[in-house]
Amino acid sequence: MIPAVRQQYNQTFTVAKYGALQAALTAETGITPPFRVAETPVFLPASLWQQLTDAGEAIIGLLLQPDFLELTASAIPKGRSVPGESAHSSFVIIDFAITRTEHGTLAPQLIELQGFPSLFAFQELLARQYRAAFDIPADLRHFPTGLDTGTYTALLQRTILNGHPPESVILLEVLPQQQKTLIDFTATEKMLGIRTVCVTELISEGKKLYYEKDGRKIRIRRIYNRMIFEELEKHSEVADLADIFRHELDVEWAPHPNWYYRISKYLLPLIHGPFAPRAWFLHEIPVLPQDLENYVLKPLYSFAGQGVIIDPAQSDIDAIEDPENWILQQKVQYAPVIETPTGPAKCEVRLMYCWPDDAPLPVLAFNLARISKGKMIGVGYNADQEWVGGSCCFYEG
Repeated sequence: MIPAVRQQYNQTFTVAKYGALQAALTAETGITPPFRVAETPVFLPASLWQQLTDAGEAIIGLLLQPDFLELTASAIPKGRSVPGESAHSSFVIIDFAITRTEHGTLAPQLIELQGFPSLFAFQELLARQYRAAFDIPADLRHFPTGLDTGTYTALLQRTILNGHPPESVILLEVLPQQQKTLIDFTATEKMLGIRTVCVTELISEGKKLYYEKDGRKIRIRRIYNRMIFEELEKHSEVADLADIFRHELDVEWAPHPNWYYRISKYLLPLIHGPFAPRAWFLHEIPVLPQDLENYVLKPLYSFAGQGVIIDPAQSDIDAIEDPENWILQQKVQYAPVIETPTGPAKCEVRLMYCWPDDAPLPVLAFNLARISKGKMIGVGYNADQEWVGGSCCFYEG
């Protein structure tokens, strides 16, 4: 999207450099990424990066409204509320499609958002290794203003550790060795010194939680929460462990599980602006649009693109028994703006915010990009193609 940079990158790209990038990721983490890492970063012009951050700030404004808890009171499904909710989420993640306006200019369009962590450690590693393997112009940034490797690490320490010793903070996940994000867990352990703990390893004694390390039982003071209840409950061998979290616990959360629901697709019908496609709760639409092919049907409670119906028909809507748990969102036309040697690709940009417990506002910390040549954008799709997959942004500014 910065023509001169893109042309230079494509001309100097070699399979050997790409192989060096992949090898470096594996060498640093001990894990080969189970998802496809794209051959290229995304290069954003200053004007587009400004639009992205402006849209992000507008959405943050909604989260800061005094009545936000009231607005999202119905977002948490019955039986999923966890006691001890924090004042705000520790993380805010916002995804934007890159589109073209009718005038031909680039513009972001909101796709999804979540009050849940993203790949904070892996993305820093990925950007660093892109720079090492390829000739990325030095004047293009990957850290937001005011951050570098040291201050970024300090921000994550502040957000995730909150002053606690690393040994008393865990990264909690459901069967982490089976997760595609394991490489991020490993990178997080290396960056922050905390341990990844499976929910099956928790020791519950009254309101206190422990885990074992080197034959010692260690008190857990804070949880870096990567556990999604839907993921926990779909595994029959661990589903009963959800009961642990329905009782009051003497532990801090980053983020508290309730924020996974409050900051989610549930907010899409409440967000308005030039960057926000129209969206409705399915049960609140008085008359369905006649052009359903221009809309996407999304379940409220799903993740990683599961359950999304890209081209809904009336029969799909008629088959839904719980319309209050679905939204209909105006379809966004991703623009094929990334020129690659194997044809143009489209992309999505994720803004990743940290929100330490003692901070008045979220802090834009990093970015993530996903490149695709198919209908679906996630890294689990169109993996048989080249110049697609997980990536990051370098931008003017």
